[in-house]
Amino acid sequence: MYPKDPYILFSYINTKLRNDFPSLEELCKSLSYDQADITKILDSAGFYYDINSNRFINK
Repeated sequence: MYPKDPYILFSYINTKLRNDFPSLEELCKSLSYDQADITKILDSAGFYYDINSNRFINK
């Protein structure tokens, strides 16, 4: 399971992307995470996934 707090989730997902996974899709597939749910939680806090830098950033 992943953290539901958007700011903790932001840090957690970006760390996993930086250290372990080439894309959000690969991270979610490998860890059986719901990509739409992660994106929704982070979007509610003002973050979006930037495919070019492979991380979530502020809108």
